[in-house]
Amino acid sequence: MTVQRDITRVWTAEPHQNSAIHAAAMVLEPGQFKACDPFLFLAEDWFQQGTFDVHPHRGIETVTYVIEGKLKHYDNRFGEGELSPGDVQWMTAGHGVIHKEDPEQGSTVHSLQLWVNLPRSHKLTEPRYQNLRSPDMPVRRENGALIRIFSGSSAGIQSNTKNHVPVTMVEINLESGTSIAQDLPGDYNGFLFVLEGRGTFGSNRVEAHKGQALWLGSCEADIASEIAVHANESMRVLLYAGRPLREPVVAYGPFVMNTRTEILQAIEDYRTGKFGEL
Repeated sequence: MTVQRDITRVWTAEPHQNSAIHAAAMVLEPGQFKACDPFLFLAEDWFQQGTFDVHPHRGIETVTYVIEGKLKHYDNRFGEGELSPGDVQWMTAGHGVIHKEDPEQGSTVHSLQLWVNLPRSHKLTEPRYQNLRSPDMPVRRENGALIRIFSGSSAGIQSNTKNHVPVTMVEINLESGTSIAQDLPGDYNGFLFVLEGRGTFGSNRVEAHKGQALWLGSCEADIASEIAVHANESMRVLLYAGRPLREPVVAYGPFVMNTRTEILQAIEDYRTGKFGEL
């Protein structure tokens, strides 16, 4: 038996100008930890060189999808690299990473960055980077549809991306008039974000367009489910879904742990150089 997911909420991510070189829209607002579990927040950013300084992370994974521009990244574990439009960087901060993300001089990067909570058992795991190049990702092709699988699976086609928390992340590209169904385990929380075009979503046929996000209705854990997507015009959509952790969350800036004591320890470890140097 496969349950058809509905859509329970639609909202528009409104950009705000934070500085002359940075605008941002919060697609998933921080602080909704229980409702959005295992996701902590999702930010859409438009930024130029110098927006983000060197900073640390602990206890999370960051998933960065580049929409436009080229994004350079530097860190104290694996060196440096560059992401192009359509690429994803899946960074496991684990016990501690210091890094910086910057566009090329004079250019603007448009990106999405999702924070995924790590379970208590992996909060202090060894850091890891996975640079997921768009052309190298497995794809599912149907008439008028191309689904690029960055994590998890789609109709039996599996990504080899490594997860500490089971997460499905797919980029759905549809020609006008095309429909597909994306399968998900019943216990996954999830949402969609429309990058281009407009369409109809879920068993209740909710309409949404570019810049809008949609939260998936829940179903039982031991039941297979799927979400229907139909393009009213050519459309590109990202779907993120993951298994909730159901653990306490204490967040302070770039650190996300389970207790206040662990947050204080993260601050002390960073202050005393235990994260290493950039």
